[in-house]
Amino acid sequence: MIDLFANAYAYPDAQVARALAEGRYPIRTLGYDAPFGLLNAMGFQPIRLVAPRLTATPRADAIMGAAEMGPRGRALLEALLDPLHPNVPVLITQTDYEQPQIFAALRELGRLGENVPHHVHFFDRLHMDRAASRDYSERRTQQLVAWLDSLRQVQNQQSHAELVSASIPEQSPSSGGVEWTLKQVQGDDLGNYHSRFTNLTAFRQQGKISGTDALQVIGAATILPVAEYVPALETLLAELANTPSLPGHRVFLTGSAHEGPEIYAAVEAEGALIVGDAHGWGDLFGIDAPPPRVTDSSTLAAQVRAAAGDSRLIHISLPGDEAAPWELARLGDCLALRSGAIPDAAFSAKVLAFLTGQAEPAAAPKAQPARAAKPATTRSRSRKVLTSVADVNAWQRDWFASVRQQVAAGSPFAVVNANAPQEILRALDIPFVVNQWWASIVAAKQQSRRYLGLLKERHYPTDVDAYSAQGIAAAFDHDAENAPWGGLPKPTFLHAVASSDAALKMFNLWAEETGAAPYLYERSIDPRPDLFSDWWARLPQHWDTALEAERIDLMTAELRQVIGELEAATGRSFTLQRFEQVMHLVNEQEQYYRQTRDLIARTLPAPIGVVDSMPATMVPQWHRGSEWARDAAKAFYEDVQARVDAGLAAVPNERVRLMFVGRGLWSEMGFYQKWEESHGAVFVWSMYLALAADGYVRDFSGGRDPLRALASRMIVMGDELRMPTWAGPWYVHEAQTHSVDAVVALSDADPFVVRALRAAGFPVLELTMENFNREADDADGIDAQVTAFIEGAASERARIRHDRT
Repeated sequence: MIDLFANAYAYPDAQVARALAEGRYPIRTLGYDAPFGLLNAMGFQPIRLVAPRLTATPRADAIMGAAEMGPRGRALLEALLDPLHPNVPVLITQTDYEQPQIFAALRELGRLGENVPHHVHFFDRLHMDRAASRDYSERRTQQLVAWLDSLRQVQNQQSHAELVSASIPEQSPSSGGVEWTLKQVQGDDLGNYHSRFTNLTAFRQQGKISGTDALQVIGAATILPVAEYVPALETLLAELANTPSLPGHRVFLTGSAHEGPEIYAAVEAEGALIVGDAHGWGDLFGIDAPPPRVTDSSTLAAQVRAAAGDSRLIHISLPGDEAAPWELARLGDCLALRSGAIPDAAFSAKVLAFLTGQAEPAAAPKAQPARAAKPATTRSRSRKVLTSVADVNAWQRDWFASVRQQVAAGSPFAVVNANAPQEILRALDIPFVVNQWWASIVAAKQQSRRYLGLLKERHYPTDVDAYSAQGIAAAFDHDAENAPWGGLPKPTFLHAVASSDAALKMFNLWAEETGAAPYLYERSIDPRPDLFSDWWARLPQHWDTALEAERIDLMTAELRQVIGELEAATGRSFTLQRFEQVMHLVNEQEQYYRQTRDLIARTLPAPIGVVDSMPATMVPQWHRGSEWARDAAKAFYEDVQARVDAGLAAVPNERVRLMFVGRGLWSEMGFYQKWEESHGAVFVWSMYLALAADGYVRDFSGGRDPLRALASRMIVMGDELRMPTWAGPWYVHEAQTHSVDAVVALSDADPFVVRALRAAGFPVLELTMENFNREADDADGIDAQVTAFIEGAASERARIRHDRT
């Protein structure tokens, strides 16, 4: 009986072909929170899509690259490119950070004319336990039902043979106008499997079925047709009732979600018996609703310890999983392993040593004194030409000192991620610091390596979004001599958008370490199959029609909730008059940036380079909504205009104009000026000034709600820089209007952006280096790459541009 489940689990693609041959209508699902009950009830056979193992992914590698998407995501994308059954519908959910990227990649590739599945739907079902999230998911559920209904209408226009080819149900129960509610979807996700899975879990805890077999039985529930799966499961349960317990060291598995049995089999081959697990495709999937991706690490750790009982605990992080490593610090004693989808001999040896007591489990983290700072590596210093930049930097130091004084005197204090709405804090006069600004200060003071050491000492990961993790590292920095600018005060509030799986874990842990009150805004995804590609022209004035009302409604409701919580915690009152003043100041500030960006773009040679534009933009951006920030943006514009009027250039012998794609090199701004004198090469563009010019303005005239205007700004923050269809056309537009000759991109550059730039004729040099912690970089080798690039492809395109003008 196990063979039936194992074969389906191992070869889901074969089940697609079988379903078509037998007259059923399959739908591929990506995500353990897909609404399997709804799909079955509407006449489809859900067949989950899993990442093929031991499979090369050349096309996905070329499209996405390893820096943007992990091996699982690339394997899934590879499986969806040039599909064997292109008319079989595909349903993708927001189970993790990669799946929206996969959906967006398919949408963009389809727009570009490449062969992708013909029917793809993104079900943006959220999981936070909030009324706004439930309302949003309810609306998305109705849209999913409508999409499924639309697929079935093909039966009225096609022959049976065409229907099988198109994978559209010929005969299935019509919804008849009856709307499925989110509650029904949640309750019916696995149909009538609940009691059966409860029995399976009990037998598993008794050791009557191996963990490997149980994983395959549970997974097959999302592959086999219900009419076949249910009786087979009942037969298996009857057999298990009379099966003796299996031998082996009792083990409970946690960490990454496993889509294949290989690691389970490797663990059990060394004498273990996996009696339970806690991940998306394990016991939790079968017993109750799918585990929410927003579960914080401490809550998950408590659930794991309670479920594991006296079993030994093994935590496994698979490549590309950014969330799992953040769980270790709260799990206590366990064997922590990192492994590919196929474990190697070293993996098995560690498991065996752990089971036989030859290796001690990792001890619970203990606080250790911070190591002395490593002497700063010599870096080339930048040369700035604007007086306004010096004024901004001086003001920033004084401001941060005043914030520290306010907090010391008892003021509330917030730390927010760059993509979180700061304007409501401004309107409430709550001092705050932007997490990424703090990371740039840590980098500029050459403290990144020491901060990574502080994280490592407490069993926090150092290779998962380490740039944003500098804030939580500051909570452990008690070295007054080396703490940047005196150190980051302990926050009262922590705000971020759930834009990545790592951020969800990180901010909750940060809150625990500091006692701060966290608020994680939902990350919603635009599921529309067709998107406009000129967002920079639409959003400033037409945000309320260009963006979906569902997403704006969600963020607006969350903003109102946060405002209420802040008012209750601080005793301060949020007034519409003050908030409108803040929003008007933001719009004024960003308009100055737009004028400055356009001035630089059209002026040859460029009046300034990014060494001036980056700090002149980013420091005031962290203070947007204040009169000082508006005035600083105005002074910046006037400074640049004065240089244009005087005929002054950043590089008088300018020959090559460069675009820089990626986060700024805040620890070595002089990098951008290394080739000015020798090659006449000037970096004229970075994302900071350009996004300020295009991404922030929101006109709320005509009686439109300013809170909704703010919501519309925040829901696309990040999409403009990294999301396929959004980002690529904008970068190309900016490169063209700035008369850029070539592009230098960091390792974190979006692959679709690089692809779009190259397709538009711009040479791109991709550098494999970090923006903030460059101790391990081969600086000489990187400089040699850039030099060769400037002398080669960049200069050649510059020559063509000069010939045309």
